[in-house]
This record gives sequence, structure tokens and C-alpha cells, in this order.
Amino acid sequence: MMKLALSPAAAGLLRALIARAGINRDRILLTDFRSVDWQSLTFVGERHEMELRVPAPDAQSLATRIGDGLAEAEFAIPGQIVADIGLERPPSHNRDGSVTLHIEALTISE
Repeated sequence: MMKLALSPAAAGLLRALIARAGINRDRILLTDFRSVDWQSLTFVGERHEMELRVPAPDAQSLATRIGDGLAEAEFAIPGQIVADIGLERPPSHNRDGSVTLHIEALTISE
């Protein structure tokens, strides 16, 4: 198994998103992930793009738990503030019954 090198902000964000589904983390697959440094005049952080694949059964209901209300959700990630998060585009429904979520987020260091 290949392990991705995720920053603390990215790893915390991923854990928080999986926790929204309320299931074991091995039921949600991280299929793509990119983080880039981001900064403004007053803040420093990272912009994240991720793709999560939720396998069947119950893929639609689990994907809904993760995605519904995502923009208004509160996240507890040590040392980070989730300044912006949402679905980049509608979920993709795959032939095998799985659902793919495309998520974008901005985390800012506290």
C-alpha cells in the first residue's frame, strides 16, 4: 500500500471529512489529493483539492452525509481554520455503485 505525504492541515481535513460519514475510515477511499501553499497579506494556509470514492453499498447515503451542508460545517483541526470548503462539482455516480466526491477547501494556519 502506498502512503501519501499529507501536511498536518491536509491530514486533519481528511480525517474530519471521513468523520462526517460516521463510518470506519476504510470505507472511504482517497483517490486523488493535491495541496498547494496559499497566502494573502495577512493569512498563510493551504488550498486543497481531493477526490473521495465511497464504495457501495450505501454509497449515496454516505456521500450525502459528507457533502450536505459542507460549506456551513464546523471543523476541529488543531492549528487550522477551514476558511472555505465545498463540492467542486456534483458527485459522480460510478458503474460499480460507488460515488465520487470532488472537494475543494482552504485551510488557514491559526
